[in-house]
Amino acid sequence: MTSRKLPVWRKLAWAAWRPPSDPQFYGELDVDAEALLDYIAQVRATSGRHVTITHLVGRAVAHGLARVPELRVRVAFGREHDRESIDVFFITSVHGDKELSGVKITDVVHRSAVDVAEELERRNAAIADGTDPEFGKGKALLGWLPVWLLRPVLRCGAWLTAGLGLDLKAIGLPREAFGGAMITSVGMWGVRRAFSPLAAYYRIPVLVLVGSVEQRAVVVDGEVVARPVLGITATFDHRYVDGSQAVRFATAAREYCADPGAFEPA
Repeated sequence: MTSRKLPVWRKLAWAAWRPPSDPQFYGELDVDAEALLDYIAQVRATSGRHVTITHLVGRAVAHGLARVPELRVRVAFGREHDRESIDVFFITSVHGDKELSGVKITDVVHRSAVDVAEELERRNAAIADGTDPEFGKGKALLGWLPVWLLRPVLRCGAWLTAGLGLDLKAIGLPREAFGGAMITSVGMWGVRRAFSPLAAYYRIPVLVLVGSVEQRAVVVDGEVVARPVLGITATFDHRYVDGSQAVRFATAAREYCADPGAFEPA
């Protein structure tokens, strides 16, 4: 595993700000969704799997992390350490949308959209029926702790598992539980655009919200036409990310969304 001294600007960021109550900044992206919708229809017709916009945006986020390696790090003791794989945490709902949960999908950049959809469906079902051992232990720990103790335990657990890279899943604290990025969808409720804060214990560079796809009037080749447009927003932790890196990340994500099939693994 590679370990390096922090660049000066990142060292300054970690010294100047506390965890994400201070250093987050936001970005938004409107994407022509026609290629995404066409690809979803193609995959559903050929595989029968329920691939969605959120799955494809997860793949786009992984593609962005692959193109911007500076974001694929964790920080501990004033040094940055490369993450071993590009993992994405999907916030999901269980028990008829009455309860929020989440699943970390590993190595998303090397997996197909169908692979991502299948594992997310399988893990989500296991969480719903109580057979997911990793989630069950973590939920039991959170349920047992009183509120006044929960905050320091979460911060300490994040430092041990994400900062130091320790695997404490025996007590419900798996290594790097939130991966290298997080995704959630608000489009299912018809929300075009929304923003979300970063919690201190996430220890990730970016949280992405997937909005709804709407027909909008846009200019194409000098003419106003109706196109399906997807709204995507992101919250960045400025301790990991600066503006130029965020732009490169967004450019790579847009590149994926323009032709998702071109980036599917063989």
